[in-house]
Amino acid sequence: MKHGVMKKFFVSLGVAAAGTASLYAAYAPDSTDNSKLWSLSASLRGFYDDNYYTAPHKQGSFGFEASPSFSLNMPLQQTEIGVRYTYGLYYYQTRENMGQNPIDQTHQFDLWLDHAFTPRWEARISDSVVVAQEPALLTPGTVSVPQRVDGNNLANTFTASLHTDWTREFSTALTYQNTFYDYENSGVTDVNPLGTPAAYSPTAAPGYSFSPVPVPGYYSGGSPASVNPSYAGLLNRVEQNISLDLQWHVTEETMAFIGYQFGLVNFTGNELIAYSQPFPYYNPPFGPAATPVYSNSRDNMSHYGYVGAQHQFLDNLTGSIRAGVQYTTYYNDPNSTSSLGPYGDASLIYTYASGSYAQIGVTQSRNATDTVSVNSNGQITQDQESTVVYASINHPLTPKLTGSVVGHYQYSVYNEGEFNNQSANFYNLGLDLTYVFNHHFSSDLGYDFDWYTTAVPGQDYTRNRIYFGVTATY
Repeated sequence: MKHGVMKKFFVSLGVAAAGTASLYAAYAPDSTDNSKLWSLSASLRGFYDDNYYTAPHKQGSFGFEASPSFSLNMPLQQTEIGVRYTYGLYYYQTRENMGQNPIDQTHQFDLWLDHAFTPRWEARISDSVVVAQEPALLTPGTVSVPQRVDGNNLANTFTASLHTDWTREFSTALTYQNTFYDYENSGVTDVNPLGTPAAYSPTAAPGYSFSPVPVPGYYSGGSPASVNPSYAGLLNRVEQNISLDLQWHVTEETMAFIGYQFGLVNFTGNELIAYSQPFPYYNPPFGPAATPVYSNSRDNMSHYGYVGAQHQFLDNLTGSIRAGVQYTTYYNDPNSTSSLGPYGDASLIYTYASGSYAQIGVTQSRNATDTVSVNSNGQITQDQESTVVYASINHPLTPKLTGSVVGHYQYSVYNEGEFNNQSANFYNLGLDLTYVFNHHFSSDLGYDFDWYTTAVPGQDYTRNRIYFGVTATY
């Protein structure tokens, strides 16, 4: 992606200001001075977070955030190179009072390189490294883990693409993406490989029996073998995708395309994450023990087929749509079945005045989940199918005061396991006012709201954050 385009997207790094704004890359017209080779900025914000642990029982805290940033942009004759680094330090007063570590730290490093070999051949490379605790920073867009996760958790996304114009009407886009996740929380706990065997009743349900006990009757009660997996065991993984789009330039304003994508997800935690044990929970000496399930049991591969189009309706109104299917197989788990579902991505961007723009979009795909559970057939939760709807608007209220609203809604359905076909809902809303004193100084005031509901017990929460701060830019 060319830096001129990359600068049209923002990701807010503040915990107080993060929330909704960073859950989905939001469009913003390019206002950066391209004549500057480098720039420096620093923000200082005070905030109140009423649920910084994202737990059902709230724990609030006042605090402050300090976030310096540096960027470098080098446009050459046929090449453009860019680098950006942002550091975040967040202090929580309540954690200090409770004798806990009051400091969180985040890092984000972005690198991009574009090179035009010829007017018809262009290669683009980008890499983004994030170390953080907030889900909005670790998995923006489609959120896999809706809760805050302690520790230095790493997400690295590398993308390489080659765009070729074969004729004036026909072009191709070949893209490879590799995303690596590494959570600091590791080590399985509370391992109970036996559970509680079901009780056998020889008198009820006569004539019915469970092998290997050939006695009329039935089993009831009992509890399965259990384990408390770590985030590393559940979510450390490498996601790889390679795609090829065949593009037809129908008119100057319209491009249609058809494409194929292959996806491979390998979980690298190498830990015990569950026990697969169908009811009635046999245990020796009555029958076979529960089967341990490890991280790589969730490995999967996907095939995507899709069609789409991009169209510029007006000089200031553009839209795109991609729609198709995703076929996924879980090749390391004999208890799991393949999945066939919709896949899509659509967006509409409208720049209706200077500094005023709006965006709306929707995505549909499968994604990893931190929930793992076993159903009565011994199947574990493999992943989720998620629909994400997002919208944002940015509007100058006065020449110096700008308001913005960002909204995000994610509807996810669990695939297999105890909560098969049950849902989770993630709502986010962000409001922000920014006042620009001059070219170098500005201040902002904002509010973020999160609401998460799920079929999994003990995970629902709401969260409110308010913040006020100043930013200096040079």
